[in-house]
Amino acid sequence: MADDRAGDGASLDRASMRRAFERAAGTYDSAAVLQREVGQRMAERLGIIRLDPAAILDAGCGTGEALGELRARYPRARLVGLDLACPMLQAARRRHLAPQTETRPLVRRLLSAFAAEERPPALVCGDVCRLPFATRSIDLVWSNLTLQWVDPLPQALAEFHRVLNIGGLVMFTTFGPDTLGELRRAFAAADATAHVNRFLDMHDVGDMLVQAGFADPVMDMEMITMTYADAAALMRDLKAIGAQNARSDRRRSLTGRRRWQRMLAALEEFRRDGRLPASFEVVYGHAWKPEPRLVDDGRAIVRFDRAPRERR
Repeated sequence: MADDRAGDGASLDRASMRRAFERAAGTYDSAAVLQREVGQRMAERLGIIRLDPAAILDAGCGTGEALGELRARYPRARLVGLDLACPMLQAARRRHLAPQTETRPLVRRLLSAFAAEERPPALVCGDVCRLPFATRSIDLVWSNLTLQWVDPLPQALAEFHRVLNIGGLVMFTTFGPDTLGELRRAFAAADATAHVNRFLDMHDVGDMLVQAGFADPVMDMEMITMTYADAAALMRDLKAIGAQNARSDRRRSLTGRRRWQRMLAALEEFRRDGRLPASFEVVYGHAWKPEPRLVDDGRAIVRFDRAPRERR
């Protein structure tokens, strides 16, 4: 089931979360229908942004689906994919290396290794809250449906700001508070334990961007509803992408048959046209890294522009 990080001070069990995504590496692509759709909608927004990045970071790249899209849009850019789960990166490596190593002659592969547009993405196992990259080394930070798993989010945004070059862009999607509302209310009818994540409001995320030093944040959202034949199918999809309860204060025992049956009965009240809905509030955001106004010790930066000389 979904992760359960509420706005009540509870933190994520990072080790449990990592294990869930490691187990999901083999099933992720078959179940990540929503993630691919949101990624495509996010990519379309790049079409109206003037940017020619030399280095791109896909933060939370999973099995590397977006790396191909980013390569197609920015063929000269150096691509880096980062993920917390090493098996996800192994799947990404197979995705991006297999077509080259299996179908092309050796000489062509050797020659293309020197061409930027043929260079495979670098894949790094790491944490978005502690990025293993140099300051001002990235021009575009891309993150599709990863930030809802990040705790604390302000730390990750501060890291994005650190690694971005001046004039660099962060573009991301995450989930808003109405996500999985049907499942949340169904579980609430079964017991008093929280089972579904309380996702952050997009206005709060926008405020965090400003506090991290970003300029001109743009936030908007849309609702996307998936439908399922039954609760078991919904739970299978969530488990297949690694979206399990990783809350540090979660119940460690089984839910129990009676509570589970009460949840199922409550969920059935949402059934329409023979299908169970699962709503997702998808939040889109982007912001720029501006010229700094302060130095590290807090003093203001004053710039003097030389006036052009008058011609006589």
